[in-house]
Amino acid sequence: MMMKTAGIHGFYPVVDDVRWLRRFLHLGVRTIQLRIKAQSATVVQRQLREALAIAAAYDDCQMIINDYWREAITLGASWLHLGQEDLAGADRAAIRAAGIRLGISTHSPEELATALQAQPDYLALGPIYPTTLKKMPWSPQGLARISEWKTRCEIPLVAIGGITLERAKAVLEAGADAIAVVSDVLGAANPEDRVRAWLDLFRTAAATTPIRSAAQGTAP
Repeated sequence: MMMKTAGIHGFYPVVDDVRWLRRFLHLGVRTIQLRIKAQSATVVQRQLREALAIAAAYDDCQMIINDYWREAITLGASWLHLGQEDLAGADRAAIRAAGIRLGISTHSPEELATALQAQPDYLALGPIYPTTLKKMPWSPQGLARISEWKTRCEIPLVAIGGITLERAKAVLEAGADAIAVVSDVLGAANPEDRVRAWLDLFRTAAATTPIRSAAQGTAP
């Protein structure tokens, strides 16, 4: 089963602490990534374990662990996201044997080819727009690249990087199945209100857009 992206599943916040899961999941968020950086192994283990327990209380919640593939296997996670460097060092056979579904970041045609060889369950493309979240060696991809990527893969495509609520409609119209959001939510004056607005956008999109096939990224 590929990633669910229909309706609210298409809103994909990326958070840096388990506390955000407590704040967002009860609002209706059903796809979320926990990306922990610069923390001790003890803190990482505790946060991942707690996040998986919180997510388990919500039906259809796709709780995605970033990077820590060994911990994902040990803790029985269902979803994992890897960047290109992490992918190169990961034991893909062990990940698959554990039944973990995989998402992979891409930033160039070469990285797309590498990712597709790993047979992921979804792809991420970014940065779509300029982003100040972290220094990146890649130029903004733009909307046209989303459309190009969709012609080259038959799995869900997640757009990420500099995407605000105001830019979301254009990103979806370009072909993205889901939108990963960081600063637009975590940096908002009221993150909960911003999350509600994003969820409303995806509910509206689901109500007004014909349901696409599983090969186009809305597998049940």
